[in-house]
Amino acid sequence: MVWTVSEIAEAMGAEFVGDGGLKITRLAEPSDAGPEDLAMAMQPTYAEALGQGRAQAAALWVGAGWQEMGLRAAIFVARPRLGMSKVTRLFEVPPHTHEGISALAHVDASARLGEGASVGPFVVIGPGAVIGPNARILSHASIGRDAVIGEDCLIHPGVRIGERVQIGARFVAQPGAVIGGDGFSFVTGDKSTVETVRETLSGDVRAGGDKPAADKASSDDQPVDRSWIRISSVGAVEIGDDVEVGANSSIDRGTIRATRIGSGTKIDSMVQVGHNVQVGRDCLLCGQVGIGGSTVIGDRCVLGGQAGLNDNITLGHDVVVGGGASVVSSVAPGKAVWGNPATRMDQAVENYKALRRLPRLFKQVAALQKRVSKIDPTE
Repeated sequence: MVWTVSEIAEAMGAEFVGDGGLKITRLAEPSDAGPEDLAMAMQPTYAEALGQGRAQAAALWVGAGWQEMGLRAAIFVARPRLGMSKVTRLFEVPPHTHEGISALAHVDASARLGEGASVGPFVVIGPGAVIGPNARILSHASIGRDAVIGEDCLIHPGVRIGERVQIGARFVAQPGAVIGGDGFSFVTGDKSTVETVRETLSGDVRAGGDKPAADKASSDDQPVDRSWIRISSVGAVEIGDDVEVGANSSIDRGTIRATRIGSGTKIDSMVQVGHNVQVGRDCLLCGQVGIGGSTVIGDRCVLGGQAGLNDNITLGHDVVVGGGASVVSSVAPGKAVWGNPATRMDQAVENYKALRRLPRLFKQVAALQKRVSKIDPTE
């Protein structure tokens, strides 16, 4: 894959100087770049590393002295990460896909495949499923009964898409993603300890005796039934256009209504989206985020890695949740929160600073106590 500097600059929407015909075969870190590489040095912090490599062309920050760096060509990029998005798309090698339908795939006779669809070996497509034009389904993926997948989708190996799932156009699912599994929803025959805690917020579910508080309503002569009984998931999953789901992430079916993911939302690896959850448009859910059932997330929200959201809460539009936060209550639109439990970002930062100061404060208080204890109260 070979591109000229001028072609790369055009794709990036950026200006170039120097030899626009210089051929580039790959992207490289500044210190590792060779004569045919484009060194990615779009911030001044990379200047020193650029001098350690042998690059003749580089993507640089606006105003960089490219000639003093000994370069033959340079591309000036105003927004580095946006530029990175565009240039990596040029050099991305698409996954190998099967031409047509593999003889080793099983496609139900009632399934419908659009023009140009590709189905790899050991793929299973269930009855009534609809696959859009130019969709690419790689090996060992499975598509459930009556599922619908839009045009130009890319389903990587090992993806599981359950029954009745509806997916829009240009969807991408990385290996191992599971979309449309059962929701995690159970109930007990008699009142459970969990129900008691929800009602009382008590720290002790046994309420003053050996018998749990949830047992009090039952006669001592009758056994209490607290074995877990499944609540079936008869809803589905509905996903908009241009959504991406990372490796080993899971989106559960709704209990009655569908679990929904809005168009443009990007989901990282190992993310859990519970049953009935509603995620808005253009959200970003980072790795290991967990969202409890029936929670509603507005448009353009960003959830940092390992953030956890309680069930049945609401996040307004444009909310930012810091990494590792535990969100236990609803958050108003446009707010940034962090911490455990999550509070306003500025307050959480102050809390963190105060926590770091506690050991020193304890030592100071202990020293003061020691001095005070030596004071003669009669003096």
